[in-house]
Amino acid sequence: MKAAPSTLRRTVADNVRRLRRGLEMSQEDLAAEARLHRTYVGAIERAERNLSLDNIERLALALKVKPADLLTAPLEPGG
Repeated sequence: MKAAPSTLRRTVADNVRRLRRGLEMSQEDLAAEARLHRTYVGAIERAERNLSLDNIERLALALKVKPADLLTAPLEPGG
């Protein structure tokens, strides 16, 4: 049985998916922009992968955000 993904891995997964959808990009488009494999991007969004700093940076550049934005949970409305 696999261990549940860490809170930080889940935060990154949720942020990547939210930001990608906000830019109306497919996983394939994001993968091409970040120079990553499309199945790897899918695994990131499912919190199955433990990303390196290099790949966090690649994704951030492709999503037009700072790397820290991928690691930080978004503020709740009204919070």
